[in-house]
Amino acid sequence: MTIPASRETEPEWIDPTPEDREAIGHLVTAVRHADGVDAWSEAVLLDLATPTGHGRHLVVRADDGSLAAWAHVDTADPDDVVVELGVAPGARRHGVATSLARALLADPAVRPGQARVWAHGERPGSAELAAALGLDRDRELWMMRRPADAGPLPAQRPVEGVTISPLRVGEDEPDVVAVNARAFAWHPEQGAMTVDDVRRREQEPWFDAEGFLLAREDATGDLLGFHWTKVHPEGARDGGPVGEVYVVGVDPGAQGRGLGGALTLAGLHHLAGRGHDEVILYVEADNAAAVATYRRLAFAVDATDVSFRLPDVTSAPSGGDDDAGR
Repeated sequence: MTIPASRETEPEWIDPTPEDREAIGHLVTAVRHADGVDAWSEAVLLDLATPTGHGRHLVVRADDGSLAAWAHVDTADPDDVVVELGVAPGARRHGVATSLARALLADPAVRPGQARVWAHGERPGSAELAAALGLDRDRELWMMRRPADAGPLPAQRPVEGVTISPLRVGEDEPDVVAVNARAFAWHPEQGAMTVDDVRRREQEPWFDAEGFLLAREDATGDLLGFHWTKVHPEGARDGGPVGEVYVVGVDPGAQGRGLGGALTLAGLHHLAGRGHDEVILYVEADNAAAVATYRRLAFAVDATDVSFRLPDVTSAPSGGDDDAGR
């Protein structure tokens, strides 16, 4: 790949062809291997594979035709447009990310004050570009990791009157979505999960119903909470496979009974039983209670994802060096 420093490559909006999707896949892999983290969220990659109709795609092509950069714009909520982008390792420090930023700022869907840009793994270049654009730091998401040598897990803690058992595919999804909406009413992404979102993930190679644990009230059968685990396959993350505490949700009406801790431990024991002693999770940095719980289980912060809010301005930077790396 060659990106001449003397000329600026022009971003273009595309409706991805199968060839484009393949090229984007190569870019995703190259960025992951270079940075050790994914520059695009799972939701973005799912939208690339099976479009929802809300995703838009902006690319920069190198002079050899390969992709130098890709930005995904999620317009599902016009008042909270979400942008995720990444630049190929060999195309960095050539103004590519700044060029993308200009094109994004000029797009009518990306309205000032109503759009966010995610920097996964927050590299120095991402922070530099955000500062050049005047972006406001909006949210921090921590990736925490429990290393394989962390020692034995605490014993599981049963909750009186509650049974934890695997998801019944095709039956339990509406209950899960209802509890999830109440548990994450404050969370812009997780709280919006639909039955279709769950079923799309059930078609993914990593899905395992045995690792989707539901806590139900024995007396009523009501769903009180759940722990959805995930396993990243070989080579997907630091060589893999690596387990993940994908989602833990407890109905607000059932809080205070120790369900969150019980479900977390049940999922960790499930992963350990499958040979996955190294486990990661994502948590809001300001969720002090959850962070404290995970620290007690030997999780430590391994990486930081940052959401930057697009300011209420109409001008873009005039240029400059960048390493948006993400």
